[in-house]
Amino acid sequence: MTQSPLLADLNSTVANALAEDIGDGDITAQLIPADQFAKARVICRENAIICGTAWVSEVYRQVDDSMQITWKVEDGDSVVANQTLFEIEGPARSMLTAERAALNFLQTLSGTATISAHYASLVADTGVKLLDTRKTIPGLRNAQKYAVSCGGGYNHRIGLYDAFLIKENHIMACGSIANAVAIAKINERGKPVEVEVESLDEFQQALNAGADTIMLDNFSLENMRTAVETNSELGKPVKLEASGGINDQTLRPIAETGVDYISIGLLTKDCRAVDLSMRFIKE
Repeated sequence: MTQSPLLADLNSTVANALAEDIGDGDITAQLIPADQFAKARVICRENAIICGTAWVSEVYRQVDDSMQITWKVEDGDSVVANQTLFEIEGPARSMLTAERAALNFLQTLSGTATISAHYASLVADTGVKLLDTRKTIPGLRNAQKYAVSCGGGYNHRIGLYDAFLIKENHIMACGSIANAVAIAKINERGKPVEVEVESLDEFQQALNAGADTIMLDNFSLENMRTAVETNSELGKPVKLEASGGINDQTLRPIAETGVDYISIGLLTKDCRAVDLSMRFIKE
Protein backbone atom coordinates (compact mmCIF):
# COMPACT_ATOMS: atom_id res chain seq x y z
CA MET A 1 0.00 0.00 0.00
CA THR A 2 1.15 3.59 -0.60
CA GLN A 3 2.45 5.64 2.30
CA SER A 4 -0.45 7.15 4.21
CA PRO A 5 -0.39 10.56 5.95
CA LEU A 6 -1.89 8.68 8.89
CA LEU A 7 1.58 7.22 9.48
CA ALA A 8 3.04 10.68 10.15
CA ASP A 9 3.11 10.20 13.94
CA LEU A 10 4.33 6.60 13.77
CA ASN A 11 7.78 7.31 15.29
CA SER A 12 6.42 9.14 18.33
CA THR A 13 3.61 6.63 18.85
CA VAL A 14 6.11 3.78 18.92
CA ALA A 15 8.48 5.73 21.18
CA ASN A 16 5.67 6.31 23.68
CA ALA A 17 4.71 2.62 23.64
CA LEU A 18 8.30 1.55 24.27
CA ALA A 19 8.78 4.07 27.07
CA GLU A 20 5.61 2.80 28.72
CA ASP A 21 6.76 -0.82 28.55
CA ILE A 22 10.51 -0.68 29.07
CA GLY A 23 10.80 2.16 31.57
CA ASP A 24 14.41 2.24 32.83
CA GLY A 25 15.23 -1.23 31.49
CA ASP A 26 14.01 -4.74 30.71
CA ILE A 27 15.29 -6.63 33.76
CA THR A 28 14.15 -10.03 32.52
CA ALA A 29 15.98 -9.72 29.19
CA GLN A 30 19.19 -9.09 31.15
CA LEU A 31 19.14 -12.76 32.16
CA ILE A 32 20.18 -13.60 28.59
CA PRO A 33 23.84 -13.22 27.50
CA ALA A 34 24.34 -10.00 25.54
CA ASP A 35 25.97 -11.84 22.64
CA GLN A 36 23.25 -14.47 22.22
CA PHE A 37 21.48 -14.30 18.87
CA ALA A 38 18.10 -15.77 18.01
CA LYS A 39 15.60 -16.21 15.21
CA ALA A 40 11.85 -16.10 15.73
CA ARG A 41 8.65 -16.47 13.78
CA VAL A 42 5.32 -14.69 14.38
CA ILE A 43 2.14 -16.44 13.27
CA CYS A 44 -1.51 -15.48 13.28
CA ARG A 45 -3.72 -17.94 15.13
CA GLU A 46 -6.91 -17.04 13.25
CA ASN A 47 -8.22 -15.71 9.95
CA ALA A 48 -7.65 -11.96 9.81
CA ILE A 49 -6.85 -8.85 7.80
CA ILE A 50 -3.34 -7.71 8.63
CA CYS A 51 -2.44 -4.16 9.57
CA GLY A 52 0.43 -2.62 11.50
CA THR A 53 3.57 -3.75 9.67
CA ALA A 54 5.12 -0.27 9.76
CA TRP A 55 4.58 0.02 13.51
CA VAL A 56 6.15 -3.38 14.13
CA SER A 57 9.18 -2.58 12.00
CA GLU A 58 9.60 0.75 13.79
CA VAL A 59 9.45 -0.93 17.20
CA TYR A 60 12.34 -3.21 16.29
CA ARG A 61 14.27 -0.35 14.69
CA GLN A 62 13.99 1.82 17.79
CA VAL A 63 14.93 -1.01 20.16
CA ASP A 64 17.85 -2.31 18.10
CA ASP A 65 18.38 -1.43 14.47
CA SER A 66 20.64 -4.44 13.96
CA MET A 67 17.64 -6.77 14.01
CA GLN A 68 16.53 -8.08 10.62
CA ILE A 69 12.81 -8.52 9.95
CA THR A 70 11.43 -10.39 6.94
CA TRP A 71 7.75 -9.77 6.23
CA LYS A 72 5.66 -12.47 4.58
CA VAL A 73 2.56 -10.24 4.34
CA GLU A 74 1.58 -6.62 3.69
CA ASP A 75 -1.03 -4.38 5.29
CA GLY A 76 -4.46 -5.24 3.92
CA ASP A 77 -3.60 -8.88 3.23
CA SER A 78 -6.06 -11.58 4.24
CA VAL A 79 -4.42 -14.42 6.18
CA VAL A 80 -5.57 -17.77 7.52
CA ALA A 81 -4.98 -19.44 10.87
CA ASN A 82 -1.37 -20.48 11.54
CA GLN A 83 0.01 -18.41 8.66
CA THR A 84 3.45 -16.85 9.21
CA LEU A 85 3.41 -13.06 9.25
CA PHE A 86 7.11 -12.33 9.66
CA GLU A 87 10.43 -13.75 10.79
CA ILE A 88 13.05 -11.83 12.72
CA GLU A 89 16.63 -12.45 13.73
CA GLY A 90 19.12 -10.61 15.88
CA PRO A 91 20.18 -10.21 19.53
CA ALA A 92 17.88 -12.29 21.73
CA ARG A 93 17.71 -9.60 24.40
CA SER A 94 16.50 -6.96 21.98
CA MET A 95 14.06 -9.31 20.34
CA LEU A 96 12.33 -10.10 23.62
CA THR A 97 12.34 -6.49 24.81
CA ALA A 98 10.56 -5.40 21.63
CA GLU A 99 8.16 -8.34 21.43
CA ARG A 100 5.16 -7.08 23.40
CA ALA A 101 5.07 -3.56 21.99
CA ALA A 102 5.41 -4.93 18.45
CA LEU A 103 2.66 -7.52 18.88
CA ASN A 104 0.39 -5.05 20.66
CA PHE A 105 0.40 -2.80 17.61
CA LEU A 106 -0.03 -5.69 15.19
CA GLN A 107 -2.84 -7.45 17.07
CA THR A 108 -4.81 -4.26 17.75
CA LEU A 109 -4.54 -2.75 14.28
CA SER A 110 -5.22 -6.10 12.61
CA GLY A 111 -8.30 -6.43 14.81
CA THR A 112 -9.50 -3.03 13.62
CA ALA A 113 -8.83 -3.91 9.98
CA THR A 114 -10.54 -7.28 10.35
CA ILE A 115 -13.80 -5.95 11.76
CA SER A 116 -13.78 -3.15 9.19
CA ALA A 117 -13.41 -5.70 6.40
CA HIS A 118 -16.29 -7.75 7.81
CA TYR A 119 -18.66 -4.79 7.84
CA ALA A 120 -17.49 -3.54 4.44
CA SER A 121 -18.18 -6.95 2.92
CA LEU A 122 -21.80 -6.83 4.06
CA VAL A 123 -22.54 -3.77 1.91
CA ALA A 124 -19.90 -4.06 -0.81
CA ASP A 125 -22.49 -4.05 -3.60
CA THR A 126 -24.56 -1.09 -2.36
CA GLY A 127 -22.24 1.84 -3.06
CA VAL A 128 -22.41 3.11 0.52
CA LYS A 129 -19.16 4.07 2.24
CA LEU A 130 -18.52 2.94 5.80
CA LEU A 131 -16.95 5.65 7.98
CA ASP A 132 -15.06 5.40 11.24
CA THR A 133 -15.52 7.90 14.10
CA ARG A 134 -13.40 9.62 16.77
CA LYS A 135 -14.16 6.76 19.18
CA THR A 136 -10.59 5.52 19.03
CA ILE A 137 -8.04 4.26 21.54
CA PRO A 138 -6.26 7.31 23.01
CA GLY A 139 -2.89 7.76 21.33
CA LEU A 140 -3.81 5.49 18.41
CA ARG A 141 -6.18 7.78 16.46
CA ASN A 142 -4.18 7.84 13.23
CA ALA A 143 -3.13 4.21 13.52
CA GLN A 144 -6.68 2.94 13.92
CA LYS A 145 -8.01 5.13 11.15
CA TYR A 146 -5.28 3.75 8.91
CA ALA A 147 -6.37 0.23 9.92
CA VAL A 148 -9.98 1.01 8.98
CA SER A 149 -8.81 1.98 5.50
CA CYS A 150 -6.82 -1.27 5.25
CA GLY A 151 -10.06 -3.15 5.93
CA GLY A 152 -12.03 -1.36 3.23
CA GLY A 153 -13.59 1.40 5.31
CA TYR A 154 -13.18 5.17 5.00
CA ASN A 155 -12.13 7.90 7.38
CA HIS A 156 -14.50 10.49 8.80
CA ARG A 157 -12.83 13.66 10.09
CA ILE A 158 -9.54 12.93 11.83
CA GLY A 159 -10.17 15.27 14.75
CA LEU A 160 -11.92 18.43 15.85
CA TYR A 161 -9.86 20.60 13.51
CA ASP A 162 -10.42 19.38 9.95
CA ALA A 163 -14.22 19.42 9.61
CA PHE A 164 -17.30 20.68 11.44
CA LEU A 165 -19.74 18.29 13.06
CA ILE A 166 -22.53 20.36 14.58
CA LYS A 167 -24.45 18.40 17.20
CA GLU A 168 -27.35 19.04 19.56
CA ASN A 169 -25.36 20.98 22.16
CA HIS A 170 -23.65 23.12 19.50
CA ILE A 171 -27.06 23.93 18.04
CA MET A 172 -28.47 24.84 21.44
CA ALA A 173 -25.50 27.08 22.23
CA CYS A 174 -25.68 28.81 18.84
CA GLY A 175 -29.46 29.25 18.96
CA SER A 176 -30.40 27.29 15.85
CA ILE A 177 -29.12 25.03 13.10
CA ALA A 178 -29.12 27.97 10.68
CA ASN A 179 -27.00 30.11 13.00
CA ALA A 180 -24.51 27.32 13.67
CA VAL A 181 -24.02 26.58 9.96
CA ALA A 182 -23.72 30.27 9.07
CA ILE A 183 -21.07 30.88 11.72
CA ALA A 184 -19.15 27.77 10.66
CA LYS A 185 -19.01 28.91 7.04
CA ILE A 186 -17.72 32.34 8.11
CA ASN A 187 -15.18 31.09 10.67
CA GLU A 188 -13.49 28.36 8.60
CA ARG A 189 -14.20 28.89 4.93
CA GLY A 190 -13.73 25.80 2.83
CA LYS A 191 -13.92 23.27 5.64
CA PRO A 192 -16.84 20.83 5.33
CA VAL A 193 -19.85 21.45 7.54
CA GLU A 194 -21.87 18.50 8.79
CA VAL A 195 -24.98 18.73 10.96
CA GLU A 196 -26.34 15.90 13.09
CA VAL A 197 -30.15 15.82 13.12
CA GLU A 198 -32.64 13.73 15.04
CA SER A 199 -35.88 14.37 13.12
CA LEU A 200 -37.16 15.16 9.65
CA ASP A 201 -37.89 18.71 10.78
CA GLU A 202 -34.25 19.20 11.80
CA PHE A 203 -33.20 17.54 8.54
CA GLN A 204 -35.12 20.18 6.59
CA GLN A 205 -33.55 22.94 8.68
CA ALA A 206 -30.05 21.63 7.97
CA LEU A 207 -30.89 21.31 4.28
CA ASN A 208 -32.14 24.89 4.16
CA ALA A 209 -29.09 26.11 6.07
CA GLY A 210 -26.71 24.82 3.40
CA ALA A 211 -24.94 22.03 5.27
CA ASP A 212 -22.55 19.93 3.19
CA THR A 213 -23.43 16.68 4.94
CA ILE A 214 -26.36 15.78 7.16
CA MET A 215 -26.04 12.99 9.71
CA LEU A 216 -29.30 11.14 10.29
CA ASP A 217 -28.92 10.07 13.91
CA ASN A 218 -31.01 7.06 14.97
CA PHE A 219 -33.52 7.62 12.16
CA SER A 220 -36.05 4.93 11.38
CA LEU A 221 -35.67 3.26 8.00
CA GLU A 222 -38.83 5.01 6.85
CA ASN A 223 -37.50 8.44 7.79
CA MET A 224 -34.15 7.68 6.18
CA ARG A 225 -35.92 6.84 2.93
CA THR A 226 -37.89 10.09 3.17
CA ALA A 227 -34.70 12.09 3.68
CA VAL A 228 -33.00 10.33 0.74
CA GLU A 229 -36.02 10.95 -1.49
CA THR A 230 -36.23 14.63 -0.50
CA ASN A 231 -32.52 15.10 -1.17
CA SER A 232 -32.81 13.36 -4.55
CA GLU A 233 -35.73 15.52 -5.63
CA LEU A 234 -33.59 18.60 -4.98
CA GLY A 235 -30.68 17.26 -7.02
CA LYS A 236 -28.75 15.82 -4.07
CA PRO A 237 -27.36 19.09 -2.67
CA VAL A 238 -26.03 17.29 0.43
CA LYS A 239 -24.46 13.98 1.35
CA LEU A 240 -26.42 11.86 3.81
CA GLU A 241 -24.84 9.88 6.62
CA ALA A 242 -26.61 7.38 8.86
CA SER A 243 -25.42 6.77 12.40
CA GLY A 244 -26.48 5.46 15.78
CA GLY A 245 -26.50 1.92 17.15
CA ILE A 246 -25.57 0.26 13.89
CA ASN A 247 -24.51 -3.39 13.94
CA ASP A 248 -24.13 -6.23 11.44
CA GLN A 249 -27.86 -6.96 11.60
CA THR A 250 -29.05 -3.42 10.86
CA LEU A 251 -26.27 -2.38 8.49
CA ARG A 252 -27.62 -3.84 5.25
CA PRO A 253 -31.18 -2.43 5.51
CA ILE A 254 -29.73 1.01 6.29
CA ALA A 255 -27.39 0.85 3.28
CA GLU A 256 -30.33 -0.05 1.06
CA THR A 257 -32.15 3.19 1.94
CA GLY A 258 -29.72 5.02 -0.36
CA VAL A 259 -27.68 7.01 2.15
CA ASP A 260 -24.17 7.93 1.06
CA TYR A 261 -22.33 7.06 4.26
CA ILE A 262 -22.79 4.97 7.39
CA SER A 263 -20.62 5.82 10.40
CA ILE A 264 -19.89 3.02 12.87
CA GLY A 265 -18.11 3.63 16.16
CA LEU A 266 -17.54 -0.04 16.90
CA LEU A 267 -15.00 -0.33 14.08
CA THR A 268 -12.46 1.23 16.43
CA LYS A 269 -13.93 1.12 19.93
CA ASP A 270 -15.21 -2.48 20.04
CA CYS A 271 -12.55 -4.25 17.99
CA ARG A 272 -11.06 -7.48 19.36
CA ALA A 273 -7.31 -7.97 19.09
CA VAL A 274 -6.21 -10.71 16.70
CA ASP A 275 -4.53 -13.73 18.31
CA LEU A 276 -0.79 -13.77 17.50
CA SER A 277 2.07 -15.93 18.67
CA MET A 278 5.85 -15.48 18.59
CA ARG A 279 8.15 -18.49 18.93
CA PHE A 280 11.91 -18.82 18.73
CA ILE A 281 13.14 -21.07 15.94
CA LYS A 282 15.69 -23.75 16.81
CA GLU A 283 18.37 -24.14 14.17
